[in-house]
Amino acid sequence: MSSPVRCVDVRKTYVEGGEEVRALGGVSLEVAAGEMVALVGPSGCGKSTLLNLIGCVDLPTSGAVEVEGRATTRMSDDERTALRRTSVGTVFQFFNLLGNMTVSENVALPLVLAKRPRSEVEARVHGALEAVGIGDRAGSYPAQLSGGQMQRAAVARAVVHRPAIVLADEPTGNLDSQNGAAVLQLLRGLATAGQAILMATHSAAAARQCDRTITLADGLIVS
Repeated sequence: MSSPVRCVDVRKTYVEGGEEVRALGGVSLEVAAGEMVALVGPSGCGKSTLLNLIGCVDLPTSGAVEVEGRATTRMSDDERTALRRTSVGTVFQFFNLLGNMTVSENVALPLVLAKRPRSEVEARVHGALEAVGIGDRAGSYPAQLSGGQMQRAAVARAVVHRPAIVLADEPTGNLDSQNGAAVLQLLRGLATAGQAILMATHSAAAARQCDRTITLADGLIVS
């Protein structure tokens, strides 16, 4: 299988209060197409930093992050933005839905930003909402949804543009066990369909649903 995600000796440091703080100290990993990988470790171990680097939101201090074979450090800001919009989908713990937009409008955002034709947008949004089981809530606003429904909408938005990579940052953290299990099943289905899934989680139950687990501690892979 190909590897849409590849990190080689990735290091990331920040300057806080005049001192350097190491977030990642030399991380190497790959996530293959069709694979669902859990990223676990205590708070502050570097999970979110790594997701931001793979998601083209930030750049490593050194080392290489490759997304679909393209090194992010060799790209312009515009090129990274374009790559993020086409190749990466992100599911957040707190859903990050826009409250003044309907569910269908929220899900459509990646396609609207990519300037896809209206007919394509409508068809893909409908298909994505049906796939996650909330096709009947297309015209609702986020405040009218349950937590589980909001996360389903967030998953639909993350995959409506058919990205090669889906990054999930604590996607079950604000859900009860039943809704959390449903979201994990959705992510599992995406992997089965061929997408690469990298999920940061504190949940042992969520990690057990993955093909393998990578454990971070103090910015390093320890297992």
